[in-house]
Amino acid sequence: MGKTLYQKVWDAHKVGILPDGRTQLFIATHFMHEVTSPQAFGMLRDLGLKVIHPERTFATVDHIIPTDDQSEPLADERAEAMLREIRKNCAENGIRMFDMPSGLQGIVHMVGPELGITQPGMTIVCGDSHTATHGAFGSIAMGIGTTQVRDVLATQTLAQTPLKVRNVRVEGKLRPGVTAKDVALHIIGLLGANGGLGYAYEFGGSTIDAMSMDERLTLCNLAIEGAARCGYINPDETTFEYIKGRLFAPTGQAWDEAVARWKSFASDPDAVYDDIVTISAEDIAPTVTWGISPDQNIGIDQTVPSPDDAANADTRKATVEALQYMKLEPGSRIKGLPVQVCFIGSCTNGRISDFRTVAHYIKGRKVAPGIKALAVPGSQMTAKQCEEEGIADIFREAGFEWRLAGCSMCLAMNPDKLVGDQVCASSSNRNFKGRQGSPTGRTLLMSPVMVAAAALTGKVSDAREIFNIH
Repeated sequence: MGKTLYQKVWDAHKVGILPDGRTQLFIATHFMHEVTSPQAFGMLRDLGLKVIHPERTFATVDHIIPTDDQSEPLADERAEAMLREIRKNCAENGIRMFDMPSGLQGIVHMVGPELGITQPGMTIVCGDSHTATHGAFGSIAMGIGTTQVRDVLATQTLAQTPLKVRNVRVEGKLRPGVTAKDVALHIIGLLGANGGLGYAYEFGGSTIDAMSMDERLTLCNLAIEGAARCGYINPDETTFEYIKGRLFAPTGQAWDEAVARWKSFASDPDAVYDDIVTISAEDIAPTVTWGISPDQNIGIDQTVPSPDDAANADTRKATVEALQYMKLEPGSRIKGLPVQVCFIGSCTNGRISDFRTVAHYIKGRKVAPGIKALAVPGSQMTAKQCEEEGIADIFREAGFEWRLAGCSMCLAMNPDKLVGDQVCASSSNRNFKGRQGSPTGRTLLMSPVMVAAAALTGKVSDAREIFNIH
């Protein structure tokens, strides 16, 4: 009987079985940022413990970093304190930090892949829920809490119980104008915001095989929004080509040995899954959220659902709550809904390919009057590429505010926030109440090209029509 990649990576990192039945799992790579790490280091000091494998932890700053003015000291005292703390903790413990002056700073889930730190067959953790992103390389990548950050720093292991594995297959060719973001939202809408509880999602099928690494990163990034603890894609030539030549990638003979090892982790053809879901790519349309959970989404040509159509009492209650918060009427169209803010960025869609694609379509066009449009590269490396390729200038000329690298408006732990009940077309990953900084702000998740269409028209629009995508 064959094994899944999940089983293989798990077995390769198993230290032993604890008395309570859980597995003590060795953690190959630990990523760290400024928000969930200070308390973990404080606990280590209280216990008199040291960081056991500092060479396996990599740190950066992203959540609290302003994207307009990064001169120090930071204007926000709390952000400045967090910045000082992570610098101190990394220096005292010999941890490599990609700080703002390095040219390598950025969102933690972009920095790892861009530098070649993220590789197939690893166990990867970070004190951030969207750590699932790294599974795009064929790794078990999970978000962890602050006490678990402490445990990894102290022991380089975690106590874990293995998950079930659901094979989510997408077959066929996507229609023009449909992106990896739409695929991810469609899957979440189909399986539900809690559909992945207790599961790891293995994404596969011809549609996934044809995706670039940037697209695969977007898909795995959103696995957690469907409640899957992690999402991954089997490594292949696309994976290896992406890693090759990056700063932390193996070279020479070590490269050939690494590729052979990475290939061995891929799921066997006769692997057995706990569940298999197959989706036709032709059924996926440009998708927009209408509610306050990522699974509350519809195709651009569909109408907002009615509570009367809910499958059960819980869904009905959730629908009523979402409609009231979003100020939408059942049966209304999401297409044409006015927006006030448009945001392109985040660890979901702040990569070079996202900005290249949007730049292609907005060149020579202008943001609609009165629309606040932000373009925020997810890393300094991506920002540099955008400047060198002229992409940043295209955004500026179109009327976007071109910002410095950071998480920005995805979660608003920095100055980039919604005001009042503004509606934001966002390429980020969560549309929860208050997620973007205002307790009454309203977030519509969509792909970057759909955000661009909204920015140019001042309302939710079908990018295929606005940009003549056929």
